[in-house]
Amino acid sequence: MTTWLDEASSTGLDRLGARAADADIVALGVSNRAAHELSTMVFEMLRYLVEAHGFRALALEGDDLASALLDDHVRTGNGDPRRILSESRPFLRAEEILDAVRWLRSFNERHPGDPVRVVHPAAVPDMPGDRAGLERMLADGLSRWHDENPAKIVYWGGIAHTARQDVPSLGKLLGERFSYLSAGLTFHHGEPLDWMPVPPPDHFETTLDAARADTFLLDLRDVPAAVANAPVKTRLVGPAYDPAEDGHYLEGTPAGWFDLVRHTRVVTPAKLFG
Repeated sequence: MTTWLDEASSTGLDRLGARAADADIVALGVSNRAAHELSTMVFEMLRYLVEAHGFRALALEGDDLASALLDDHVRTGNGDPRRILSESRPFLRAEEILDAVRWLRSFNERHPGDPVRVVHPAAVPDMPGDRAGLERMLADGLSRWHDENPAKIVYWGGIAHTARQDVPSLGKLLGERFSYLSAGLTFHHGEPLDWMPVPPPDHFETTLDAARADTFLLDLRDVPAAVANAPVKTRLVGPAYDPAEDGHYLEGTPAGWFDLVRHTRVVTPAKLFG
């Protein structure tokens, strides 16, 4: 039986292109940064946005020093990207991210007059000690970089930051300052690093699992209002995950968090190194 989910979802990226055409920043927020499938989907979406829609900057969440070195590499070829990533935060030490960096360098070699940058905000003297302060620091750093380097930005990070939330989150703050598109990349179950069981019935991922396709893209404008605006939860897995404490999630509504969702049924571990 065909459901609204099958009618509204797509296996291609055309809907991403339609929504991204007028966006200053497209955030690709993953629910787990150690999942191979989610990282490869982000890379695919990054390539599409760069090649087809003129995005010319990548903000790689998690390590500003590494981002500065990667920016130098993709622009000039200086440095070894594997070494840079191997000395960065653990969740960035992945072949999938290295593949994306190498592709950016290759793109810039082919387009020397129209390069893609890696965003690297200026360092702050003191890290905030609270969640709201951290979110504002991330938003302020990205805003300052954009002011100095006007470019359409793809933001690769975690749903905890990119989803619009009342904290206020990075996503909410950027949405107040820019034309901001929030895309959530979710999964149903699998083994990013540790086995993650199927989500409970009150999670949005459970609803998405009813689709026929194993991987698909969904525009929240095409979702029935009773679903898009219904209070639900979505999984939130940070850099560290304890299978015995499988209770990390966001509460809210799908349309409140995201403009688009790209969902995959099963995930496997990212190819980590370093």
